[in-house]
Amino acid sequence: MSDAVALLGKQIDVQISGKKTFKGILTDLSTDILVLFNGQRYLYFPMLHVHRFNLSTEIDSEIKYPIESPMMEEMASISYRKTLMNAKGVFSEIHVAGHIPLHGYITNVFNDYFGFYSPVYKMMYVSLHHLKCLTPYYPHATPYTLNKESFPINPTGVPMLRSLEDQLKKNAGKLVVFDGGEDPMKIGVLKKAENNLVELTTASGDDVFLKLSHIKTVYMP
Repeated sequence: MSDAVALLGKQIDVQISGKKTFKGILTDLSTDILVLFNGQRYLYFPMLHVHRFNLSTEIDSEIKYPIESPMMEEMASISYRKTLMNAKGVFSEIHVAGHIPLHGYITNVFNDYFGFYSPVYKMMYVSLHHLKCLTPYYPHATPYTLNKESFPINPTGVPMLRSLEDQLKKNAGKLVVFDGGEDPMKIGVLKKAENNLVELTTASGDDVFLKLSHIKTVYMP
């Protein structure tokens, strides 16, 4: 990590899972998170999904070193979990599954997942292992320019347990959508969750078993 720290303050290229590449100024780095300023906003990349980063060979002159601090409160030492905790209640964009970002607020952070409230999907559960990028918006920004009265930042009546498996167990019998619903085999009635396996009954009545560790997001209509 000591050699990588030499890139702090310099313009770099970062490639993450899915072969997506980002360019910006490296503003912070730890063993489990990398922070990039792209000229407009700060992007937080969990190191779990960073495949490589290197000094940019083609400098983008439009990207200037940031004068202001990150939108979230500064931390004495940065880490993935601290970043998520610090982002609670801050309107943010996250990239998890597929190419479509989600917009909303982190509400709670647990052992292996976090709660994410979206004005479109309402409450979602996002695996800590599958978050690829977190981008906080500027203060006072709201999703789709909605009034804050239009949705609760901290929704009430949504009890959560410490692990995603326990949370799914508690919701057995409900309709669930995994990973955005792009795969019809990931939409159905949740029957059981145990031993890192999730049993689902699809629309056609077939029983499907999904490995919990590969589930990225959970949404219950």
